[in-house]
Amino acid sequence: MKVLLLENIHPVAVEVLEARGFEVELLAGSLGEDELIERLAGVSLLGIRSNTNVTARVLDAAPDLLAVGCFCIGTNQVDLKAAAARGVAVFNAPYSNTRSVVELVIGEIIALARRLHEKSEKMHAGVWDKSAKGSHEVRGRTLGIVGYGNIGTQLSNLAEALGMRVIFFDTADRLAHGNAQRMKTLEELLEKADVVSLHVDGRPGNAGLFGAEQFARMKPRSLFINAARGMVVDTEALREHIVSGHIAGAALDVFPIEPKAQGDAFESPLRGLENVILTPHVGGSTQEAQEEIGFFVAGKLAGFALEGRTELSVNLPAVNAPALQEGHRIGYLHVNVPGVLASVNQLLAGAGANITGQYLATAGEQGYVVTDATEALSDDALAKLAGDEHCLWVRTWSAGA
Repeated sequence: MKVLLLENIHPVAVEVLEARGFEVELLAGSLGEDELIERLAGVSLLGIRSNTNVTARVLDAAPDLLAVGCFCIGTNQVDLKAAAARGVAVFNAPYSNTRSVVELVIGEIIALARRLHEKSEKMHAGVWDKSAKGSHEVRGRTLGIVGYGNIGTQLSNLAEALGMRVIFFDTADRLAHGNAQRMKTLEELLEKADVVSLHVDGRPGNAGLFGAEQFARMKPRSLFINAARGMVVDTEALREHIVSGHIAGAALDVFPIEPKAQGDAFESPLRGLENVILTPHVGGSTQEAQEEIGFFVAGKLAGFALEGRTELSVNLPAVNAPALQEGHRIGYLHVNVPGVLASVNQLLAGAGANITGQYLATAGEQGYVVTDATEALSDDALAKLAGDEHCLWVRTWSAGA
């Protein structure tokens, strides 16, 4: 089976997949919709990062595609509903780069508070500006975290270790870590925080979450950080509040429009502003994180293609089946209606299958059952499964194949 990996995915992913018998093509940049469709002919597994969009049109044009691996945290670049409807599994790395993102944010908080970016630029220009003006310790300052998930909670812990007070806002019910305090509203957080750091996901409802109204609510001379999603922030509004002096500094790692490939031109209304740190979407781009992500997602892709395992899939029912050590396996993705499992087992019994294990999960409109047996099902039995009105696909695997 062929694999296409885009956007400089770590070479360890190639090693993992080739060791499992896949033919891997690795490309440095992202691809537009038409280019991606052309490249996906005959491809079973696709690996992307955040800059390649897998649309319904792409999925329709890729009948051989079994799964998409997002070698990052976010999955909003994939049409998850369209992928699920076509039985294409989508995997990501929800935990592998959280520490890298958190360390970047901590570094930016300190750099902005001490205005290190400006000091460094002056030194490179030959100007010795030894002054404490505008420089502050972060100890005793209040950090407001918007989005208290995996990254937000790790940031909360490290910020407290630095002596910061932590407050957070999240629409979900989250357990506060350490001495962090939940704010009832976003507005309450903005009015109390000396530093605001965004860590929300890329769901459509978060587009434009932070604009002129939210910046105006922030404390005078506060700091702003976005290492979440570019489309969340109105950068023109941020520019206005930085130029006016209301916001004392900002650090952004993500942008509404990002260059597709290494070396492409970058445009932003935030370029050239004092005490503004701009980085090219490198929050999770440490050697440690990228290697871990490459290993993790490649393993999930291989496990699905070769054994039908869907644990941690973000769009299909997540079946935590064990590795296939012996015998044969049948994977049956179906419409989630009552009685399907009973009919499947009746068919298996009629075919004389000696079942050694069975695993089922449902998610929304779909159900997925994995059945292990000592002998392979006959072609007639498989044809009956595939011909059922509720079947989306049926696949088989054999140990050692």
